[in-house]
Amino acid sequence: MAVKIAKRIISYKVMEPVTDKPQAAEELERAIEKMSESVSRPETLRGSTYKIKTPLSEHALYITINDIVLNEGTPHEQRRPYEVFINSKNMDHFQWVLALTRVVSAVFRKGGDCTFLVEELKAVFDPKGGYFKKGGRFMPSLVAEIGDCIEKHLIDIGMLRTEELEDHQRKLIDEKRAQIESSSARSAQAEEKGGYPPGAQLCSKCMTKATVMMDGCMTCLSCGDSKCG
Repeated sequence: MAVKIAKRIISYKVMEPVTDKPQAAEELERAIEKMSESVSRPETLRGSTYKIKTPLSEHALYITINDIVLNEGTPHEQRRPYEVFINSKNMDHFQWVLALTRVVSAVFRKGGDCTFLVEELKAVFDPKGGYFKKGGRFMPSLVAEIGDCIEKHLIDIGMLRTEELEDHQRKLIDEKRAQIESSSARSAQAEEKGGYPPGAQLCSKCMTKATVMMDGCMTCLSCGDSKCG
């Protein structure tokens, strides 16, 4: 198509291709390896093993979570869970434990955000009732403790963050706890439950028997949750 120039050309400018920067960004995005089903399993994986001992069984459970390292040696290096194994001498739960490990491992290898597994597992309640761990923390079921173990691992590799109390909140809790403990001597029962005052109630947020009355308000000495806000 011909274009008629009616005026004299007095200057010109060479236009740069506008697709250079987006194209470079797209190439970089493609070069970064992400967790997906297409990622093949390497011969060696880094893993961690956790021991779970519950009053529900004479034998302990050993949970092994293996991780794959993506983009190793680059600024985009990241560690992601790849598979999980659960082993125990107790064969009563073998069937559902095997099924659980296969489903969880499949979710890990699928890629994307797998942190939702933690809340789903921790929300499982045993109809026969749960149990208290050392430190006064309540576990509603064995499945919930497996979810708690996975949560600790995801925090260790940086996929989840812990909700840390601010310095002034922790200082206030420590002061109030010291006042309560000084007013009444600790009993042996309190020592076994993690050192929280006798008569402490179960906290609905962190599931620890550490909620006491402080300044006219029920406050948890473990996580700082307060009914008064």
